[in-house]
Amino acid sequence: ATAATAELMDASGNVVGTATLTEDANGVTVQVDVTGIAGAAAGEHGIHFHQFGACTPTFDAAGEHHNPATMKHGLENPDGPHAGDLPNITLDDTGSGTYNQATTLFALSGGPNTLLDADGSALIIHANPDDQVTDPSGNSGDRIVCGVIVAEAAE
Repeated sequence: ATAATAELMDASGNVVGTATLTEDANGVTVQVDVTGIAGAAAGEHGIHFHQFGACTPTFDAAGEHHNPATMKHGLENPDGPHAGDLPNITLDDTGSGTYNQATTLFALSGGPNTLLDADGSALIIHANPDDQVTDPSGNSGDRIVCGVIVAEAAE
């Protein structure tokens, strides 16, 4: 199995959680634990992989969604989702939440949709939900959490 992690920061640079990604023959499992995201409304928030492994000087450094095949955005897109798409994360009224999602849309290493290529990738949580039906552009609002995906050392 291949593994990667990300330390998740809010826009003020405070560490608010971690993401752990593990890959096996069935795909990649994404586990996210966040606590106390300032200003995050209770409810669903968009969560995506973005194309560059950078969160500084601003979260915009992460670029657009990770989308090597240039698919239209949205898990419910009839033509298929793009590699950076994930179902929404739900936060409570303290800006905290736990997320566990398995996917086959991308790989950690190898193949056309790899997150750990030369320029890396970042995991972004957005201010608004990604409902993919009323706004297929994927505009989930401001980027409120960012973490650079880093490969775990092989054991």
